[in-house]
Amino acid sequence: MLVRPRDLADQMSRTQLEIFTLPLEAARCKAREIINQRSQIGSTPIIENWRQLADGQIEFSIRHFPSAD
Repeated sequence: MLVRPRDLADQMSRTQLEIFTLPLEAARCKAREIINQRSQIGSTPIIENWRQLADGQIEFSIRHFPSAD
């Protein structure tokens, strides 16, 4: 079985990854909501792989890294 470098990095980082597929405005609101929750959950969210799908929806992932606090 081949292992991609990204797969290995994901395993090593042990971070939580969430994937969302939403209409444009809902995606913006959801991303902002998650970013603003940073201090409440003790992690730093990073938005990755933001792209528009053929049907006009936005797909993006958010990865949470532990805070250094």
